[in-house]
Amino acid sequence: MQATERERSVSYVPSPLLSVKEHVDDSESPESSSKGWKRWWAEWGITSFERDVLIFSTAIKVLLFPSYRSTDFEVHRNWLAITHSLPLSQWYLDTTSEWTLDYPPFFAYFEWLLSIPASFVDPKIVDLHNLNYGAWTVVAYQRSTVILTELLLALVLFRFIKGSVEPSTQRLISVSLFLHPGFLIVDHIHFQYNGFMFGILLWSLLMARNGDKLTCGLLFAVLLNFKHIYMYLAPAYFIYLLRSFCMSPQGKPLLPEFISLANTVILTFTVSLAPFALYGQLPQLFSRLFPFTRGLNHAYWAPNFWALVTALDRVLLRVVRLTGMDLSVKAEGVSSTSRGLVGDTLFAVLPDIKPIHTFAITVLIQAIFLVKLWRTPTYKSFITAVTLCGYTSFLFGWHVHEKAVLLILVPLSLIATENHAYFRTFVIASVSGIFGLFPLLFTPQETIIKLVYSGIWMVMTFEPLGRRIYEFPSSFPMVLLDRAEKIYLAGFPLLQLVVSCLPIISSIRSAPQPAADSIGHSGSSSMDFLPLMITSVYCAIGLCWAFVRLCTLYMYCHPR
Repeated sequence: MQATERERSVSYVPSPLLSVKEHVDDSESPESSSKGWKRWWAEWGITSFERDVLIFSTAIKVLLFPSYRSTDFEVHRNWLAITHSLPLSQWYLDTTSEWTLDYPPFFAYFEWLLSIPASFVDPKIVDLHNLNYGAWTVVAYQRSTVILTELLLALVLFRFIKGSVEPSTQRLISVSLFLHPGFLIVDHIHFQYNGFMFGILLWSLLMARNGDKLTCGLLFAVLLNFKHIYMYLAPAYFIYLLRSFCMSPQGKPLLPEFISLANTVILTFTVSLAPFALYGQLPQLFSRLFPFTRGLNHAYWAPNFWALVTALDRVLLRVVRLTGMDLSVKAEGVSSTSRGLVGDTLFAVLPDIKPIHTFAITVLIQAIFLVKLWRTPTYKSFITAVTLCGYTSFLFGWHVHEKAVLLILVPLSLIATENHAYFRTFVIASVSGIFGLFPLLFTPQETIIKLVYSGIWMVMTFEPLGRRIYEFPSSFPMVLLDRAEKIYLAGFPLLQLVVSCLPIISSIRSAPQPAADSIGHSGSSSMDFLPLMITSVYCAIGLCWAFVRLCTLYMYCHPR
């Protein structure tokens, strides 16, 4: 590189002091500092556009530091304290707080790493007996760790742009995922580390796209040991890697590849579980990870198939009350499903659902997609199968959390622009899934944030992507279907208006009410739960319909 005129003039000055002074002045100039930052961004392969996205998103997330925090915030603070204050042998045994450690070992190690700087920021953060600690130091520290660890998601998404067939379209998808309202609501307000873990998932999918399938399997094994909910996606990974990596295109087994993949997965799980196996704590660990004593529905019904079934049970119960139909009503099921309690979910009229029922339904439906994946083990087919495995588990699984909808929305984004049919499926699922997360934030300030941010995101995502792949309906039935879907989507503003007004109506009507009778007469508490039920049911309709659409597209016209 040729020297500038200023550099050449300095090099000929005989006084070393003057040379040093000139060097210092130049290094501290704004222009030089700016060039240094640009070189740093370039070394990481980050363009100016991607840099601006990072700065913009970070500014928003920092401004959200004082916002509402759920009990998950204290859960993770307590896990910092457990992993910092106790020996490893006590991590999955401690019951000092009700928020016991119930994530796999890699996440426990992750919390231990985060606890080290936390102890220097504020020792009270890692005090095991300092329950419900809410000082500004812990708020700033924990929210900062979410932002910093989410950088993995950003780097992976930006890597998706490089090497993509249509970089401009992939850039829109990558930015929309990084700025996704789901991550803002669940991670940066409600509080979790989903962005970091979805970064690992997308890294794994990126390796599959790039043909590095061994690394793809390794990263997914690592992810399973961070959070076991990703087991929902494991069947698609198993079939894809077995068929495309461990077998030739003609179906001949490739033993070296199979052994290398098996050893990689076994080694990953050994590193994760071996310390607890040595302590004889694997049964205790698994009992924390899989608490089957919980009910069919979460406290707020996730907008899935069982929400519709539960709502149907409520409707049938009301019909029995009004008409006196000769149907058997179970008294223990009346209160169980009217308020979305966390314990066992018992229906009042319909037959009760057991964990084995949900497991069988999930496996049988997933098997259909896995047969298709076995026959067409391409990358796009793999992404669709991963989405459908997560989708099936969300719709038909046992005690599904509403936050699990991200297992659908994130991988679905990667195939959203295959054609207009996929894009419409993506729109319906995204609007329904995002709105289904809204009950997580119920305070007035956060209500404004979630509505405004989600609305802007949808406009900035759907409008430019839709322009690229719009197709006019090709037949009269498709015109009717298109109109029906648009009417459904247009109903969400009305839904928001209804759920906002119902609490006001409930407060006006609030007065001592008689206790619930044997077939469902209830007081104001059922009215309190009504907005949640309406939200869950309306969003479930959209998510179930988008599932039918995606199933049909995959089975009959899967992506290239």
